[in-house]
Amino acid sequence: MPKDASATRDALLHAGAHLFAAHGIDAARTRDIVTLAGQGNDSAVTYHFGSRAGLLDAVLRAGITRMEPARAAALPGLRPGDLPAITAAIVEPTADELRTEHGRDFLRITAQLAGRAGIRDRHLPPLLRGTALQGQLELLQDACRAVHVEAIALERVSHFIAFLTAALADRAARLPDPAPPALAHDVYTADLTAMLTAALRTPAPAPTRLPKHPPPNTVKTSPRGGAVR
Repeated sequence: MPKDASATRDALLHAGAHLFAAHGIDAARTRDIVTLAGQGNDSAVTYHFGSRAGLLDAVLRAGITRMEPARAAALPGLRPGDLPAITAAIVEPTADELRTEHGRDFLRITAQLAGRAGIRDRHLPPLLRGTALQGQLELLQDACRAVHVEAIALERVSHFIAFLTAALADRAARLPDPAPPALAHDVYTADLTAMLTAALRTPAPAPTRLPKHPPPNTVKTSPRGGAVR
């Protein structure tokens, strides 16, 4: 790709990330993305990314790629069933995205997509397939299965992703505030990791079964509005 074309692509990538984060992946306007990128032609997104969806895909892929070296380095040392270590290995590279503007935009976008992680139906998004993050998520699911039945384990991991992305997106939105956050980055990350680990480990409640018929002496309403027993 020629140098000027590469620069245009990067500008569109950064503009798209910023506006998808600020206005939402469905509400951000392509024309505004093009203008913010310093381009004069609305077809620039189509030329460089194929479509608006292709631009979003490229933004997400860039974020996953940034985190991949740290995840790949940690993955071989993770022991099956070591829930605190597995949780930390997932949380820490994700939280490190808070350190840059591009990373904060990425976090605010991923929070919008948390429900599409494919954990419950066992269909991981194509962007995650073959990544170290996939390996980490599989270890997390196995660790949860060791203490919970399958349905609970998958539900816990789904909620783990939803809570992690929502918490980081909230912090990302507040970090441009000139007032420093109450918790420094390392303290915040350690606390978030501890909280998520505890949530995954907490025993599931015993199943509650509702009676099929009202118990004896229950007051019911007659067809005419009166009370019968």
